[in-house]
Amino acid sequence: MANTTDVNEVRSSNALARLLDTAVRIPGTNIRLGLDAVLGLIPGAGDAVGALLSSYIILAAARQGASRAVLLRMIGNVAIDSVIGAIPVLGDIFDVAFKSNVRNAALLDRVASQPDAVAKSSRRVGILLVAVLLLVLFALATLGFLIARLLWRALTA
Repeated sequence: MANTTDVNEVRSSNALARLLDTAVRIPGTNIRLGLDAVLGLIPGAGDAVGALLSSYIILAAARQGASRAVLLRMIGNVAIDSVIGAIPVLGDIFDVAFKSNVRNAALLDRVASQPDAVAKSSRRVGILLVAVLLLVLFALATLGFLIARLLWRALTA
């Protein structure tokens, strides 16, 4: 049985996730956004402040005994949200759609009830993210090479 502190920490994490990701519904739509999307509009510091606030949920998961794989998955969610969120306009749209805090709060809820299943799932997601990251890096390197070759040919022609 979880103690009162554990339950309160999970409730606090869920409340913070709602505040950051889904606090307000845009009238006439089913689109919800929160403080994280608003903070993302502040160039530079906004995404950093959002990531700092998001770290509370990760800290709560660590206190609950979440596995390393789960914590890395949560950190990955916040990192993706912060990095892509830093891109003007596209990042703001992504912030509204991705909702890393709601994802992390859901992981925390599941850690409390099914820690082994969440850890196993998080390892698979981690492997997938590393594979996607390697593919993106390869694509960027290839694109950089092709652009450099094109420029070299244009300059030497």
